[in-house]
Amino acid sequence: MIIFDLDGTLLNTAKDLEIALNYALRAHNFPEKTEAETLALLGNGIDALVAGALPQGRQNPDFEPVFTTFKTYYSAHLNDYTAPYPGIIPLLQELRRRGVKMGIVSNKFDEGVKALAAKFFGGLIDYAQGVSNTVKKKPAPDAVFALIAAQNAATEPNIYVGDSEVDIETAQNASLPCISVSWGFRTRDALLQHGAQTVIDRPEELLEHI
Repeated sequence: MIIFDLDGTLLNTAKDLEIALNYALRAHNFPEKTEAETLALLGNGIDALVAGALPQGRQNPDFEPVFTTFKTYYSAHLNDYTAPYPGIIPLLQELRRRGVKMGIVSNKFDEGVKALAAKFFGGLIDYAQGVSNTVKKKPAPDAVFALIAAQNAATEPNIYVGDSEVDIETAQNASLPCISVSWGFRTRDALLQHGAQTVIDRPEELLEHI
C-alpha cells in the first residue's frame, strides 16, 4: 500500500493557503506573509500555519479569532487555485491499474481532506484521513496505523510518500520506508538535511520504488 501526504505531495495547495492566511491577517491588522514565508510554515496543519504567522504564536491573544477567520475563508476557497501536481493523475491511474492500494494521511482538517480527495482523486484513492478530534496530527503515526488497518494492509509492504520533514518523521514513527518528493513545499536539500533516504523529483519515479 502507498500512503500519501496531500498538500505539497499530491496537490499544490500553496496559493489557496497563502491567500486565506493573508486574508485573515489583514482582517485582524497583522502584516501579510510572502509566498516564501508561507511555504516555510506549511506542513504541520493550519493551526500551526496561523500560529507561525503571528507574534507569540498560539499565545497571541488574537490567535483564535485569526484562526477562525482563516478556516472560514479557506473552507469556502479550498480549490480556487489548488490542483494536482503535473504527473500525479497519470501516476495514480497507473498504480490503480496495477492494483496498488492507496490512501491519504494529512495534517489538514478532515473535512477539507475528504472534500479535496473526492474532487480530484475520486475513484483513485481508497481512503483519506485528516486531523479531527479523534485523530492525532502527524508526526504521530496513529492516522497511518488507522489507514493500514482500514485497508487490511498490515501484512503488505507499505510505503509512505511525502514532501516535508514532518512526513519523514511520521514514516519513522510508523516504521515505514519513506519516499520524499522534491516538487512540494521543501527543497531536495532541505529534505536531505532532515534525513530523507530517498528523494524523487518526478511523480513517475515512484513506480521504480514499488
